[in-house]
Amino acid sequence: MNPFRTPARGYFYVIFAALLWAIAGSSSKYLFHNGISPFQLAQLRVTISAFVLFLWLFIRRPALLKIDRNDITYFLILGTFGMAAVQIAYLFAISKLHVAAAILLEYLAPIFIALHSAVFLREKLSMSTVLAIAGATTGCYLVVGAYNLNMLNLNIAGIISGICAALAFSWWSVHGEYGMRRYDPWTVLFYALLFAALEWNVLHPPLESLLHTYSPVKWTMILYIAVAGTILPFGFYLEGINLIRSTRASITATLEPIGAGIISYIFLDEIMEPLQIAGGVLVIGAVILLQLKQEYDDKAPDIIRAQKQADDLRLKS
Repeated sequence: MNPFRTPARGYFYVIFAALLWAIAGSSSKYLFHNGISPFQLAQLRVTISAFVLFLWLFIRRPALLKIDRNDITYFLILGTFGMAAVQIAYLFAISKLHVAAAILLEYLAPIFIALHSAVFLREKLSMSTVLAIAGATTGCYLVVGAYNLNMLNLNIAGIISGICAALAFSWWSVHGEYGMRRYDPWTVLFYALLFAALEWNVLHPPLESLLHTYSPVKWTMILYIAVAGTILPFGFYLEGINLIRSTRASITATLEPIGAGIISYIFLDEIMEPLQIAGGVLVIGAVILLQLKQEYDDKAPDIIRAQKQADDLRLKS
């Protein structure tokens, strides 16, 4: 096992991704308030990010662009029900709800992922994982200030979209983990983005969102969302799953609203209420609880892929 590919590094990757997503959510809300629709932003986001990631891989790591033809269907499904669905469901929820409510609904994902692992994969969840899910979900509720929201009067379409975002994020996490048993995380991300981009340029008039005139500030926001709000966080999130699996990674990602709160405190002088601070402590406690046992998970994609490569070398020799 590579000494640098440790569970601790996996948690670091996901925490970094959560901080980048925190900024992207607020940036998206700014663009919605300034005339860009969720459909346009979804098209901009996946189209630009797929193009930029392709250039980077083509120049720096062209071997990662190679996939088996038999896996095209897998990547098509991952891009459709994972990446493309996450983009529009989450962005539409943000456009209809407070960012806090949209984040809260999306972070029901750890519950869905845990249920999938228990019901379909027949994996027994440890008590620490169950407690971490409960703590992270409760903490997320508090830290976003959802107790101040009149949940019954929230936009119904926004609520449904937020729940769909959680389901899509769960699908993306679980099936991305499956793909990484054979491919590098950046290969999985690129082809998911590629198929999502192709679909968004069919569902929405091709490249329509790129034909508008945007101010320099809007372009800065758009490019941030495409690169630092999509390529980097989704890539590092997959790198995290690669080492600690989807259940732990999704719980750790609930640090996103804490990151948003810190950013708002620093740049917008927003003060967190005592209950929000308590929620942040709960989420951080949940993440620490997950890390108390830093043992390798023999079902983590990184380990399965390494074992497969070792077996292939033995067969060749």
